Amino acid sequence: MNSNVDAIAKELLAGNRRALGRAISLVENGGADATSLVHELYSHTGKAHIIGVTGSPGVGKSTLVDALITECRKEDLKVAVLAVDPSSPFTGGAILGDRIRMQGHTLDRNVFIRSMANRGHQGGVSLATYDAIRMLEASGYQVIIIETVGVGQSELAIAQHADTTILVLMPGSGDDIQAIKSGIMEIGDIFVVNKGDLPGANKSASEITASLELNHFQTSWRPPVVLAIAETGQGIDQLWQAAKEHKKFLTDENLLDKRRSLRIRAELSEIVADIARRNLQGSMDSEAVRKILSQIVNREVDPHTAAINLLPGLLSSATARS
Repeated sequence: MNSNVDAIAKELLAGNRRALGRAISLVENGGADATSLVHELYSHTGKAHIIGVTGSPGVGKSTLVDALITECRKEDLKVAVLAVDPSSPFTGGAILGDRIRMQGHTLDRNVFIRSMANRGHQGGVSLATYDAIRMLEASGYQVIIIETVGVGQSELAIAQHADTTILVLMPGSGDDIQAIKSGIMEIGDIFVVNKGDLPGANKSASEITASLELNHFQTSWRPPVVLAIAETGQGIDQLWQAAKEHKKFLTDENLLDKRRSLRIRAELSEIVADIARRNLQGSMDSEAVRKILSQIVNREVDPHTAAINLLPGLLSSATARS
């Protein structure tokens, strides 16, 4: 490990916020230094409560997260937020900037807020999010909230990253009924009907509760439905209490390690696939690959057989994520 990475690791473990920012940038960019940094800090991870917050754009996720931060700080907990934004197609950078809605906490040294680009990653959550979470854990953050853009498969992706998944809906938009129909009810550990002062809020909460009663759950946890008004903080204390109760349930039932094991399994699968993909892209102009492409074009070999034959070479020449 080079001296720069070693210095970042030591400063991060000491709670240096600037070093934490550099560390997250490093793992976002990937490469050998990112791999070394994760290797150095990995033993200091795994202690935070990771909470995923997802839902369609406009339901008030960022305002709700801001209110959740306030609840956590009442208990003197160190809180970090990763707002995973859609990527700019030109720069790869985050373009939503949800941090603007959380400016009230910028002077609090025990709150860290960072926007991350998903860089087009399927599911709305960047592969680097796994390692960014580790940087935050190593720096001593006890609660890490991941907020996603909430489109497409992001609900499933956030459940993959989080210990506790909060699904945010709002009355009058059809999101509540759509959630019931689409099956994403299965991934929510807690449901929030935000903007509870709008007409139909109680009806939406009742319909979601009724739908949950018909579900077949794999554990004895029954997801609560919380009616909230994030802008005023109403219901946020109840939401935070539900999150703590869910974490306790997972711990008491020995399900937390199982959930995290599934997360590691998914991450490992993504890393191996990413390595193979990048190595293939890097070798497309090689003589060996050009020969295989020619054989496929000439119907001398089928694409599936060619891919199987290529795979060992792609993995044996594995390099750090870039």
